[in-house]
Order: sequence, then C-alpha cells, then structure tokens
Amino acid sequence: MRKQVIEYGGEPVGIVVPDDNRLKFIAVKFHVIDLDEQRFGSADEVKLAIHDHLARSRAANPVHV
Repeated sequence: MRKQVIEYGGEPVGIVVPDDNRLKFIAVKFHVIDLDEQRFGSADEVKLAIHDHLARSRAANPVHV
C-alpha cells in the first residue's frame, strides 16, 4: 500500500495513507472533514463513505434557490 489521492466528482478531496494494514483518510476539503483520520479497507470504501456523507449532508441541509 502507498499513499493515494482520493477524488470525488472530479475534485481531489483528500488522500489515503497506509496505517496498520488499513488506509487512513486525510481530508483536504472542508465538506469531507468529518471523515478525516478515519480508517478504511480500500480506496473504494473511502469513496463510498464520502458519497454517503455528502448525501446525508445534502438531505440535512437542502439548498433553496
């Protein structure tokens, strides 16, 4: 395992670094900061967690235009 950039929606949102046979997520964008320093089994698992987190955030804070 080695460090890897994590993109979501075509935008870099963080990196993962090896940590005790897992991947530790380091957030670089505020909208995913709640996931900072969490550990995951794979980069795909990180992306799914980001998707779920953002979906919950949108549902809790709908945008009114």
